[in-house]
Amino acid sequence: MLPPSLRARLGLIAALAALVVVALGVLYAGHSEPGAVDRWIIQPTADSVRPPWRRVALALDFLGAPAGAAALVVAAVTGCLLLRRPRAAVFVVAGVGVTVGTARLLKSLVGRTIHGEDNLSYPSGHTAFATALALVVALLATRRLGLGRTAGTTLVLAAGLVAGAAMGWAQVALGAHYPTDVLGGWCTALAVTPATAWLVDRVADAARREWR
Repeated sequence: MLPPSLRARLGLIAALAALVVVALGVLYAGHSEPGAVDRWIIQPTADSVRPPWRRVALALDFLGAPAGAAALVVAAVTGCLLLRRPRAAVFVVAGVGVTVGTARLLKSLVGRTIHGEDNLSYPSGHTAFATALALVVALLATRRLGLGRTAGTTLVLAAGLVAGAAMGWAQVALGAHYPTDVLGGWCTALAVTPATAWLVDRVADAARREWR
C-alpha cells in the first residue's frame, strides 16, 4: 500500500506534518477564540458565504459527516473488492479510521472550542477525513499505475491538497472551524495515513508468511 519509492519522501512529510499538529495543539490548547493567524485569514462566522456557494459548502460538509463519509468509504471498499484487492479494502478502512480516530483523540487532548464549550474544534475531523481518503485513493492509484517517485509523490500530495483545501474551505466558510483547525486536520492526515499504509503492509506480509 505504500510504494517503496515513496517511503522516504512521505515519511519525511509525515514527520513534518506531525510536528505541525503538535505545535498548533500546544499553541491553541484550551483556547476558545480565533488566533492571530485565524483572524488574518478570516473571522469565522456562520455567514461567511451566501448561495450558491453556501450550498456547495453544505454539500462538502455532508460528505465529511458520518452518513456521507460512510457512503464514500463503502464505495471505495466496494471498488477494491470488485477489483479483487482485499488488502486495498483494508487500507481504505484503516487509513480513514485511524486518521479520524486520531483527530478525535487530539480534540479531547487539546480542548480548543468554537461557538461553545461543547464544540471541540482542533483538529478538524472533516478535513482529516477528506484528506485521508484522498491520500488513500492516490496511494492505491500510484501502486496500480506503477508511478515513479516524482509522479507518485506529486499525485499523492496533489490529491491530499485538493481534498483538504476543499473541505477546509467549507468548514471555515460555515463557521464550523478556525483556519488553523483545518491546517491541523490536514496535517493529521498527512502524518497518520502513510504510517497506516506501512503498518497494513507489515501486518499483511506477516500474515502471508504464516500461512505459507
